[in-house]
Amino acid sequence: MSTIIHPQNHPVPLPHHRHLFPTKPWPYPPCSSSLSFPKPKSHHHRPLLLASTTAVSCHTLYYKPHICNDVNSLLTLLNLSVQYSDAELAKAVHACSLKLQEDTHLGNSLVLAYLKLGLFNHSLNVFASLCCPNLVTYSSLISGFAKSNQGSKAIELFMKMRTEGIEPNEFTFVAILSACIRVLESELGFQIHGLVVKMGFLDSTFVANALMGIYWKFTGNLRPVFKVFDEMPQRDVASWNTVISCLVKEGMYEKAFELFRVMQGIGCFRADFFTISSILSACEGSNAFMKGKEVHAHAIRIGLEGNLSVNNVLIGLYTQFGRVRDVAVLFESMPIRDVITWTQMITAYMEFGLVDLAMKVFNEMPEKNCISYNALMAGFCKNGEGLKAVKLFIEMVEEGLELTDFSLSSVINACALVMDVKASEQIQGFCLKFGFGSNVCVEAALLDMCIRCGRMADAEKMFRIWPVEHDNSVVCTSMLCGYARNGQPDEAVLFFLRCRLEGTMDLDEVTLTSILGACGTLGFERMGEQIHCYALKTGFVTDLGVLNSIISMYAKCGNMNDAIKVFDIMPVRDIVSWNALIAGHILHRQGDEALAVWSAMEEAGIQPDTITLFLVLSAYRHTNLDLVDDCRKLFLSMRTDYDIEPTSQHHASFVSVLGQWGLLEEAEETIENMTVEPKAYVWRALLDSCRIRLNTTIGKRVAKRILAMKPQDPSTYILVSNLYSASGRWHCSETVREDMREKGFRKNPARSWIIHQNNIHPFYTRDKSHPQTKDIYRGLEILVMECQKAGYVPDTSFVLHEVEEHQKKEFLLYHSAKLAATYGILMTKHGEPIRIVKNIHMCGDCHTFMKYVSIITKREILVRDASGFHCFRNGQCCCKDYW
Repeated sequence: MSTIIHPQNHPVPLPHHRHLFPTKPWPYPPCSSSLSFPKPKSHHHRPLLLASTTAVSCHTLYYKPHICNDVNSLLTLLNLSVQYSDAELAKAVHACSLKLQEDTHLGNSLVLAYLKLGLFNHSLNVFASLCCPNLVTYSSLISGFAKSNQGSKAIELFMKMRTEGIEPNEFTFVAILSACIRVLESELGFQIHGLVVKMGFLDSTFVANALMGIYWKFTGNLRPVFKVFDEMPQRDVASWNTVISCLVKEGMYEKAFELFRVMQGIGCFRADFFTISSILSACEGSNAFMKGKEVHAHAIRIGLEGNLSVNNVLIGLYTQFGRVRDVAVLFESMPIRDVITWTQMITAYMEFGLVDLAMKVFNEMPEKNCISYNALMAGFCKNGEGLKAVKLFIEMVEEGLELTDFSLSSVINACALVMDVKASEQIQGFCLKFGFGSNVCVEAALLDMCIRCGRMADAEKMFRIWPVEHDNSVVCTSMLCGYARNGQPDEAVLFFLRCRLEGTMDLDEVTLTSILGACGTLGFERMGEQIHCYALKTGFVTDLGVLNSIISMYAKCGNMNDAIKVFDIMPVRDIVSWNALIAGHILHRQGDEALAVWSAMEEAGIQPDTITLFLVLSAYRHTNLDLVDDCRKLFLSMRTDYDIEPTSQHHASFVSVLGQWGLLEEAEETIENMTVEPKAYVWRALLDSCRIRLNTTIGKRVAKRILAMKPQDPSTYILVSNLYSASGRWHCSETVREDMREKGFRKNPARSWIIHQNNIHPFYTRDKSHPQTKDIYRGLEILVMECQKAGYVPDTSFVLHEVEEHQKKEFLLYHSAKLAATYGILMTKHGEPIRIVKNIHMCGDCHTFMKYVSIITKREILVRDASGFHCFRNGQCCCKDYW
C-alpha cells in the first residue's frame, strides 16, 4: 500500500532514549585498553602526522574538562571524527554534550556525524533526545537514510515531520524523492510533485532534477521528463546529464548526441565525467566508432583523461570495435583502476580470444569479487573452454563466493560445451538443491544443456512443466533445435507443426534455419519448399543464415539445380554460402563441379576458412580424372598460402584422396608424419581405402593402430568394437561396448526412412512396427528371391554378431535400407525413382542388393547415407563402389 501525505497518517513513533552514554567521568584514562581507536587502512587514508588526532582529542577531553563545556570545541572535534572516520571520538563528544544544555546546532551536527559514520541507530537516538528537532535535523536524517538504501525509514521520518507541522525545503524534497525512487513508491513520488508545485519549489534546480529522475524511473516515458526539463528556469550540468542519460537508456542515441551539442553550444555548461560517460555509451550503442574517438579526444581536452568512469566506458567502447591495442594502451595508462576496470579487461581479452591474457589479468587483480569470476567463466565458455569454466565454478563454490543466476547460467553453458552427461546431471541437481530451479534464466540454460548433452527425454520433461506465464517461444525454438541436433529430425518436424498449430512458436531466423536443417536431414523437399516460400513472403530471404540453410536443404534433398539457383540470386554471399554449395556438390559426388565453385571463389577474392579447405580436399575423391598432384599441392600449401594449420580432419580428407587413387603407402606415411597425434578417424580413412583396394597388409597394421588407441568418442568405440567383431574376437568387442555404456555413450541405431504422401516412414533393422509390416516383409522375400535368381549372394561378413550363419543371413535380409526400398517399390508407381535416406553408412551387402533391385525392377534408386548420394541405375552405382 502506498503512503499518502496526510496529517492524520501518524507513523510509528521513533524510540526515545535520552542517555546513550553514562554521564559520570571516564573510569580509565584514554590510553588504557578500554578505548580503542580504529587503525588507518593505509597511509593514503590517514597520514602518520595526524594518526594520533583522536587519541590527542580524547586525551584533551579527559585532562581538560573545560573543553567539554565549549560547544565550538566539541563541534571541531566532531568534524575531526567524521574526517578520520573515528566513531569513538564522535561517541566521546556525544557523551560530553549530554552534560550541557541542549544545543540545536550541536545536536544536528551529532545526527549528521553519526549518519556519515554509518551509525544510524545512534543518529536516531540523538534525534529522539532532542526536544525540538528542526528542519535541518529532519532533512539530514531523511537524506542519510535515503542514501543508505533505507527509504522506508526516510519516508517514515518525512511523515513525522509533516505531522509536526515542519515544512520541507528543497533539500528535504530532493532527499524524499530519492527515497521514493529507492523503495519504488511511485504514488507518493507523484504526490510530492504536487506538494512541490503547491509550495513553490518547482523553480529549484535540485528539486526539478529529482523529479525528472522520479518520472523516468516510474513511467519510462521521456515526455514528462522533457516537460520538467523544458520548464526549468535554471539548469545545471546534472539537469542535462539526467536527460541525456535517459535518452541513452531509451536507445535514442541521435537525440542524445543532439542534446550534447546543444549543451556544449550554450557555453556556460562544461561536460563532466557523467556527461562524457553517457555519450560514450551512446557511441557504443549506435556503433559510432569515429564519434566515440571524437568524444574521447574531447574528454582529454577538458582534463578527464584520468577519470575512472570515463576510462571504464572507453574500455567497453574499444572492445566492441575490436581495438585490442587501444584497450591495452588505455588500461596501462590509467592512473586509477577499480574492480570494474579489471573485470572489463578480462571481458575484453576474452572477446578478442586472448584467453591467456585474460587469465593473467584475473590473477593480477588486487581485489576479486563474484562479478570478476563470472566474467572469466563466461569468457571461457565464449572461447570453447568449457572444462576450465567448470573448474572455476568449483573454485567459487569452495571459496564460498556469492553465486548469482549468471554464475549458474555460465557453468550450465560450460557443461553443455563439455557435453558430459554425468556432469550435466550433477549441475542440474546443484541448481535444484540451492533453489535456482525456479529462475527462468537458469531453467532455460538447463533445458539447453540437456539438449546439448543428448538428454532429450529430460528436456521434454522440463518443457512439459514449463510455466505458462513465461515466454514459450524461445524454449520452443530450443526444443526444435535439440531434436534436429540429436538425430531426431522427424520429431523436429512434428514438434514444429504442433507448435505452429498451437501458436506457441514465433518464426524467426533461428527457427527457420533449424526447421530447414531438419527438412534437409530428412530429405523432406516438399516441406522445405514450403518453408522457402514462407521465407520469401515474410522477407526472411534477406537473412544470410536462412539463405544458406535453403541451399543446404535443396542439396541434401537431391535437388542441386535449385540449390545453385538460390546461390546465384543471392545479393550477398559469405564464406558459409560458398561452403554450402561446395558441400552440396560433394554430397552428390560431383568433384569436378565442386572444384569449379572453388575456382570461382578464388577469382572472387574470397578468403577460405578451415571448412572450405576440408571440403575442397574431399572434392578430389570424386573427380573424373586423377588430380592427386593438385590435391597434394593444395594440402602442402595450406599454411603458406592460406595461413591455416592442417587439422586431423584435413589429414583424413587427404588420406582418403590418396587411398581413392591407390596411393596407400603415401597415405600411411602422411599419417606417420603428422605433428600431432592422429585421431581414430584419420586411421579409419586409410582402413576404408585398404578395404576397397583389398590391401590386407596395410589394413592389418592400421587395424592394430586403431585397437591400440584409447577411445574418446562414441564413433571410435564403435569402430574398435567392429574391428574386434570382424576378427572374431567377440569377447573383446563386448568389453568395449560395455565400457561405452558405462561412460554414457550411445550408438545411434541404424535407421532408414522414405517419405511418401508427405509422411515420414522410418524403418530399423528387423522392424515390425509399421502398419503394413506383413506386406513389406512378404514383398522383401519376393524381392530377395528375384535378386538371387539374378546372381545376388548375401555377404554375411557384414554381420558383426556372434550368431550362426543362417541367423546372419536373417540379419542381413531385414536391414533397414532393404525394408525402406521394399516399401517404396510397393507404394509408388512403376518407373518412379525410389528415394531413401539412411542415418549411417550403408553396408556392403545392402549396396550390392540395391544394384540388383535396380535391374529387376527397372527403377532408379537414390539412397543418401552418411557418405553422400548413391544413385543405383541398371546395376551400377554413381559412387563406383567407393564410399
